Amino acid sequence: MSVVGFDLGYQNCHVAIARAGGIETVANEFSDRCTPAVVSFGTKNRTIGVAAKNQLVTNAKNTVYGFKKLHGRAFNDPFVQKEKNNLAYELVQTNNGGVGLRVMYMDEPHVFSVEQITAMLLTKLKETAESNLKKPVTDCVISVPSFFTDAERRSVLDSAQIVGLNCLKLINDMTAVALNYGIYKQDLPGPEEKPKIVVFADMGHSSFQISACAFNKGKLKVLGTAFDPYLGGRNFDEKLVEHFCGEFKTKYKLDVKSKIRALLRLYQECEKLKKLMSSNSTDLPLNIECFMNDIDVSGRMNRSDFEALCADLLQRIDAPLRSLMEQIQLRVEDISAIEIIGGATRIPAVKERIAKFFGKDFSTTLNADEAVARGCALQCAILSPAFKVREFSVTDVVPYPISLKWSTEADEAEGFYEVFNKNHPAPFSKVLTFYRKNPFQLEAFYSNPTTVPYPEAKIGQFVVQNIFPSKDGEKAKVKVKVRVNTHGIFSVSTASVVEKAEVDEIEEQAVDSGVDTNNQGSAEPMEDDRHVQQDQAEAGTQAQVQTDEQPPPPPPEPTSEEHKMADTEKVEKKSDKPPEAKKPKMKVKNIEVPIEANFVWQLGKDLLNMYIENEGKMILQDKLEKERNDAKNAVEEYVYDYRDKLAGPYGRFISDEDLSRFSELLTETENWLYEDGEDQSRRVYVEKLEELKKYGNPVTERYREAEDRPKAFEALGQRLQHYTKIIDEYKNQSQDYQHISATDMEKVEKCVRETMEWMNNAMNVQAKQRLDQNPAIYAREIKAQVSALDSSCHRIVTQPKPKVESPKSDKPVNGVNHNNEDLKADKNKTVPTSQQNGDCHPNEKETVDMDLD
Repeated sequence: MSVVGFDLGYQNCHVAIARAGGIETVANEFSDRCTPAVVSFGTKNRTIGVAAKNQLVTNAKNTVYGFKKLHGRAFNDPFVQKEKNNLAYELVQTNNGGVGLRVMYMDEPHVFSVEQITAMLLTKLKETAESNLKKPVTDCVISVPSFFTDAERRSVLDSAQIVGLNCLKLINDMTAVALNYGIYKQDLPGPEEKPKIVVFADMGHSSFQISACAFNKGKLKVLGTAFDPYLGGRNFDEKLVEHFCGEFKTKYKLDVKSKIRALLRLYQECEKLKKLMSSNSTDLPLNIECFMNDIDVSGRMNRSDFEALCADLLQRIDAPLRSLMEQIQLRVEDISAIEIIGGATRIPAVKERIAKFFGKDFSTTLNADEAVARGCALQCAILSPAFKVREFSVTDVVPYPISLKWSTEADEAEGFYEVFNKNHPAPFSKVLTFYRKNPFQLEAFYSNPTTVPYPEAKIGQFVVQNIFPSKDGEKAKVKVKVRVNTHGIFSVSTASVVEKAEVDEIEEQAVDSGVDTNNQGSAEPMEDDRHVQQDQAEAGTQAQVQTDEQPPPPPPEPTSEEHKMADTEKVEKKSDKPPEAKKPKMKVKNIEVPIEANFVWQLGKDLLNMYIENEGKMILQDKLEKERNDAKNAVEEYVYDYRDKLAGPYGRFISDEDLSRFSELLTETENWLYEDGEDQSRRVYVEKLEELKKYGNPVTERYREAEDRPKAFEALGQRLQHYTKIIDEYKNQSQDYQHISATDMEKVEKCVRETMEWMNNAMNVQAKQRLDQNPAIYAREIKAQVSALDSSCHRIVTQPKPKVESPKSDKPVNGVNHNNEDLKADKNKTVPTSQQNGDCHPNEKETVDMDLD
């Protein structure tokens, strides 16, 4: 099972995977651990990542970038209209009112949604992960900014679904960073001790996020988050671009903004200059050759001038910091550490501003670029059953307060209730109880739209269906479960009608006690019981809110959780009610009813399926085009490689006539590649390569044979010498081989003689061949002779010696005379310890066991 984390950045993306050794950020095919969030479209295929970024200037109108913040937005969104003027590609309105990106793809105009573009980027990141893991990737965790609304989060989930990824969780950037920080810490306070408060600040390319987290051993709780969604590294780049646009207009009379390519080049150079100024305080040059109208331009900038230029941006850093401290209600002295990440935090003025606010030095123990991706992979490992991870609970927060409103049946004033307040623990579920005779509608929206960087405050409408009066004509009791799920998305998850039937008294008391209880609010992250009385004319019409999470230990007053109440307490509650509330023993039956959800932003199933199908077709087209390009490159590589070899080591192995013909064919192929062969099918390139190999393969074979054949002859000669030496020792009565029969040794001698004759003849025949002719004898034939020789002779010459029994007389044993006295003396000799243990010296000869009297 794959464990992968994707950090989808505005400018760059990172992929982290979990291995047995820990979390690792993996590199792409360019050995780069960051992949640009850029997709470029061409006449045959699309390119993604590094290759796409290289086309940013040359193919500007068909190369898309900076699309992360277009998720879940309508085309007429003020932010989209503002961004539209700064992009080289064209934004258009889609059929569902969303944002479409118009490009030329396959020589035809295409409009892709933001979800499709992000899916393309995820396709590339998925391939990177799969190439490193060597197995398919399905499950993953994806990061999103903590200020993303429900619509934006649903849009990202749709993108993951398009590419076939099962997103286990959308995790907030800052929560991923905090998890990456805390899970490795060994010095965290115990569960009952005062938590360690750490502030994390992240300024990336497009936004500034900050969060405060409380750490205990095995536990992380986000206390609050603050952000400026429109303050990031690109704002500092824009300041430099504006400065140099004005300078070049005055100095060179050039209107940089009139040509998008020139503007994009200036953006790239200004970004490089900004990074250089982070480590150098001296004047630094900016030089661009052939910038516009074949004019070279140059300028200078130093750090102090740059900081003065960006003074207004630096002032904006304080507002989120103040907001965070107000939310968590802590003093600066209570903060244990400040961790900064993100590319833009490398700007010295940004770091100084953050450090000055908190009055203490910041830490950079985390990788500024990869911390989010590593946190995502850790979260995925925690959620995955394939990995065993140290227990570490993560409690996030709801960034914006969420409310519900509904209309009453008497067409009176609308009911209103804030279901989740700001920084409410998440994920979290609550249960609302309504009394209705007919289907009714709930509308979810953000309570304070001015704090939400999204123009639409409404989240969605939910119609609870199939509601009818009870059998006695009374209003039906409807329990509605609302939740903020693990992705940070609000929904009305279930609704059920409560029906009663006669049961024993205890069950009746349990049901009634769950209906009318007092407010028991709790500070624990998974518990928040409330009782809300609606302002309606009908008596008894109320909405009750209770959690479906595990409660904490009960407070002094009885809690609203049914399973936490003792039977005696339930009876007391029952007795407090009016006499008419006491009815026959009843049991509760929950009948689930359907909910029709209509979100502000949600792709329809048909449209989503179409996107999935189109992505599959584009992936196939990319694969076919890659195979075509690989075949073309193989032909080109063969031409250049062989031309060099023919002028070098291969020159002796081809005749002058063949060399002239082959060289001419190579030249023709090279010219064809850049003319008629520029755009051919894969099959044409394969056939062209085979045509070249008809000439090249024989030459290659002669060269290799000339290298391998002498070595093979040498190996055969060594084996012949080995067996010849054994034959000579046998004839000289060597004791090592006297156990071999004469017949067997004659076979060895015959085999050696025949093999030697073959080798001499082969060497003589080959010596008569020219180098530019095909070999008469191949190395494989010589190796076959070695194998045949060993097969015939080795078994014979390595026969084991027979075991000899020692006689009890004075007769010689193995050619040595022994008398009984000598044998007895030998028997009484002390044997060295090494020999007693069987550890004989490696140079000792084989010994013969003898029975001694």
